[in-house]
Order: sequence, then C-alpha cells, then structure tokens
Amino acid sequence: MISKLHSHPYHFSLPKRSFDLCLSFLALIVLSPLFIIIAILIKLTSKGPVFFKQNRVGKNGVVFPMIMFRTMKVGAERLQRRYRHLNEASGPVFKIRNDPRFVGIGKSLARTGLDEVPQLTNVIKGQMSLVGPRPLPIKEVRKLTPIQKERHLIKPGMTSDWVVKGSHSMKFEKWMQLDKEYVLKASFLKDLVILLKTLTIIPKLVLRTILRVFRT
Repeated sequence: MISKLHSHPYHFSLPKRSFDLCLSFLALIVLSPLFIIIAILIKLTSKGPVFFKQNRVGKNGVVFPMIMFRTMKVGAERLQRRYRHLNEASGPVFKIRNDPRFVGIGKSLARTGLDEVPQLTNVIKGQMSLVGPRPLPIKEVRKLTPIQKERHLIKPGMTSDWVVKGSHSMKFEKWMQLDKEYVLKASFLKDLVILLKTLTIIPKLVLRTILRVFRT
C-alpha cells in the first residue's frame, strides 16, 4: 500500500500551495462578474439558495463542506434513492446526465462545469487543491476498497486527469487508477497541463450547451 512517505512530495510543497492560492485569488477576482450573473439566473429560475454545500471526504479522510452553485431542487439528495435505477455511472458513484432533479439553469451549469467554480473558496481555505482527485461524498467513499482510499493521502482537487480524460464516461476502476498515479507522480508541469486542458474543455462545453438551448 502507498504511505504518505511514498506519495510524491510535490503534493505537500510550498510551490503547490502558493500556486493554488495565487491562481485561486486571481480567478475569484476575474470571475466575480460571472459569479453575479450565475447567482441572479439561479434566483430567477428556481426557488432556493444560490449555493449548495455537500460534505465530501478530503485529505486523510477529513470531511469538509464542498461548495458549488445549486443545480438541483432543494432536498435533491433525499430523492436519490427514487432515481437509483437511472444511474449511468459505474462503481459506487451516482450520476444521471439528464437528472430529473435539475431545476432552472442547473443542467447547463452541471454540463459546463461552471457549478464547480465556487470551490475556489475551498482551495483558498486549504481544503482542496486546484488539481487533485475529485472528492467523493461520504456514502460513496464507504464503498471504496482500502487501496482506492489511498487517493485521500493528498488534497482533493477541482480538476484532475479523470476530468480531462472523459470523467463519467470512464469506468470507475480506471478513474481510481488515474488518481493513484497522480498520488505517486506529480509535478508543477503536470498540474499546469491538466489546468490548461480543463480551461480548453470548458469553453467548448459552454458553446455546445448554448447551441443545444437554441436548437430546442
């Protein structure tokens, strides 16, 4: 099994933390107009709060509240069992592309990944990193094997190899393998490549979503 001594030291380095802080603060400033627009659209198209917090498992198994723009109806978590038969993801993960719990602009936010932007605040707080294994909900983590739980040796991230290589279209075992490889092999260059790939994916998803809206 992997121990903290064998996970790559870059994960715990000052350069990685400094990069996370500087880029996150800059992104919050640059994206603040987008935050305001999304918040207004959420309030105009659905009832409930702008933000949604969900407990996720982070570094060393510590649970933290991950924040995102709300995309679903209030109380959506309680309805998950009702739609379990529609689950499209492999492994213990629950994911429905056209989730019936989406409300307002929620589906568009989820498809473009813009619902994840508020996690910049989790990065600033030190609960997450810009790049790292995507954090899972507690009940999904309980179903992981001991080896798969080794992804919790480092901070979870806003984006990862899994995100840029297909996310939920990928088999769960492959996802866990990519996370394990990142725990063992990491560098500033690798993080930079993943971030740049993420930044190229988002505009394409936004454009695709806009075109889909106009077609309907």
